[in-house]
Amino acid sequence: MDDDGRYRDGRSDFIRGAKDIAKVAKKQVGKKVGRGVDKMADEYVKRSYKRFEEEDDDDDYAGVPSNDGGYYRNDSRANDDEGHSDSTEGHDEDDEIYEGEYQGIPRGDSGKTGSMDGMGMAEAQQFRDLSAFEGEVRKDREELAQQYETILQECGHGKFQWTLYFVLGLALMADGVEIFVVGFVLPSAEKDMCLSEPNKGMLGLIVYLGMMVGAFVWGGLADRIGRRQTLLISLSINSVFAFFSSFVQGYSSFLFCRLASGVGIGGSIPIVFSYYSEFLAQEKRGEHLSWLCMFWMIGGIYASAMAWAIIPHYGWSFQMGSAYQFHSWRVFVLVCAFPSVAAISALSTMPESPRFYLENGKHDEAWMILKQVHDTNMRAKGYPERVFSVTTIKTVKQIDELVNMSDSAAWHEKWRLKLSSLFHQVWNNFQTVFSPEYRRTTYMMMAVWFSMSFSYYGLTVWFPDMIKYLQKQEYASRTKVFVKEKVEHVTFNFTLENQVHRQGQYFNDKFMNVKMRSMVFEDSLFEECYFEDITSSNTFFKNCTFIATLFYNTDLFKYRLINCKLINSTFLHNKEGCLLSDVSDENNAYMVYFVSFLGTLAVLPGNIVSALLMDKIGRLRMLAGSSVISCVSCFFLSFGNSESAMIALLCLFGGISIASWNSLDVLTVELYPSHKRTTAFGFLNALCKLAAVLGISIFTSFVGITKAVPILFASGALAAGSFLALKLPETRGQVLQ
Repeated sequence: MDDDGRYRDGRSDFIRGAKDIAKVAKKQVGKKVGRGVDKMADEYVKRSYKRFEEEDDDDDYAGVPSNDGGYYRNDSRANDDEGHSDSTEGHDEDDEIYEGEYQGIPRGDSGKTGSMDGMGMAEAQQFRDLSAFEGEVRKDREELAQQYETILQECGHGKFQWTLYFVLGLALMADGVEIFVVGFVLPSAEKDMCLSEPNKGMLGLIVYLGMMVGAFVWGGLADRIGRRQTLLISLSINSVFAFFSSFVQGYSSFLFCRLASGVGIGGSIPIVFSYYSEFLAQEKRGEHLSWLCMFWMIGGIYASAMAWAIIPHYGWSFQMGSAYQFHSWRVFVLVCAFPSVAAISALSTMPESPRFYLENGKHDEAWMILKQVHDTNMRAKGYPERVFSVTTIKTVKQIDELVNMSDSAAWHEKWRLKLSSLFHQVWNNFQTVFSPEYRRTTYMMMAVWFSMSFSYYGLTVWFPDMIKYLQKQEYASRTKVFVKEKVEHVTFNFTLENQVHRQGQYFNDKFMNVKMRSMVFEDSLFEECYFEDITSSNTFFKNCTFIATLFYNTDLFKYRLINCKLINSTFLHNKEGCLLSDVSDENNAYMVYFVSFLGTLAVLPGNIVSALLMDKIGRLRMLAGSSVISCVSCFFLSFGNSESAMIALLCLFGGISIASWNSLDVLTVELYPSHKRTTAFGFLNALCKLAAVLGISIFTSFVGITKAVPILFASGALAAGSFLALKLPETRGQVLQ
């Protein structure tokens, strides 16, 4: 009897200990594993629970005491019914032990001190389950990729894809417009904002910095909250701040608005290509992604045409006092926001990517979208009776990541926790891009993206600067020089331009309503002269003497008078404005827009060729071949000694290099799986913008100094990029991972 009582007491302690361990383990586990993990754990649970029942059998059990007073079970088997009833008797629903809570149960000899060992075993089992879970997820994704390709084949390529093509094209067009906006408005904006050369340089680079941040942020978010939703948010930010930038007056506020606008549009390229690729079957993907790239060209043409049509019309302006001015270039900035607004309106009618839904376990939502694609295409092709035959689609098993949050928590605390959780998810997903499986591919792609961007953006900005430099040289060659001229009692009421006057004498002369452009007066004497309503640019008086001279309503500020003597001379009602080193006239403005228009239009042949050949010769051959030809074309830059020659070389380089960009976009989409596609694309595109900033800064510093350095840098980068491109895996003919 003593042995039986001792046995029953031990068994009761054993059951209570198991319950305590289960509750502790339940509190310790921060995540609830999904249905896939439950199924995997079920076999282990059954074995553990069966062993527990065998230990509970009080009829056939023969305890063998050990040295420390514990017990080990013998080989006899327990009655299943009795074990089950004994182990569950008296449990209410809240205390019931769920599957997996018997993992790591200590033996009877461990007593109460075995709880920590049980927790360690539970954690070890959790890691084993996580490894098995990851294996199943990988298998699910492989099966989903194959099935998804088959479904897209059944849906066909038709009206739905072409509708989405134009909708996403508007978003890509907005990205193309953003690149050109600041460059086109700088000559006019510097008058309103009194921009110095460093400020103009910063304004030109701030867009790229914003796009760099936006590409990384929106790319990471698109893999977590969806392609469509993220693209809508990013385009909305771009539209709002582009709108504000057309009205703000100060340099700092304009700089901030363009930065925020760049952050918004930065998500366009990585999301658009990933989004569209997930609606394209394998045999159509390369070609139609290349056709999509044409909208970037259309964006550049749109910006050039609008600048040509709007900015030179100085009458399209108004002002309220001297504090607020709205000139024609601000109208241009406003018009450039239209593609982004149109993209938002059109995108709101399109569905989310079904591949994104399937990757996140949302079967029904994905099935409805794929059925919509199928039915839309079949009706457009004249087969409305065809039924979508797919009933079940493979989905990827999920781990539910719970955030502990009480109902009484404040709303800002809830948002903080949600954003913190989202940030960790995005960051963890970004780190997987550098996992051993993708590390080599990522580093190779980083090198190719960097080399392509460094050379392309550096040269495309260097070309216009070289053209301006050649224009200035040609303009300077036509400068007229006057020496020791003597002018008395003459009224000047016409434009004076590109002249140098040395050792002249001017007595009782009047300069009224005169525009002075690139005028220099050196060692000259002005006596009893009258200057009224003078507008000047790049005009200076050096070592001159002014005697009894009156300046009325002019912009000839004292800093335009270098080492000059003023004797009984007066300045009245000076014009408000900025000291500008150079102001381009209307003809030069038209020239800038025309050159940009030609350079953008020149990529059309390259777009067509790359689209037609992308699926025939492969992504790598297209990328490497185009890079090699672009590298060779760089050596022709040494022959660009005239304005027309530089324009021709700009068009040649742009037409060849666009094929490299198209193939690089397609390759990036296909090298990474769906759950990290936009994250990887966004990171590489951010690196691209960083390389663009470096390339622009380095290349433009050599304008007017030497051509050799830009040629060597560009050709070397392109050669390295083409060599590394051949080391990447070919993705033609593969299903989308």
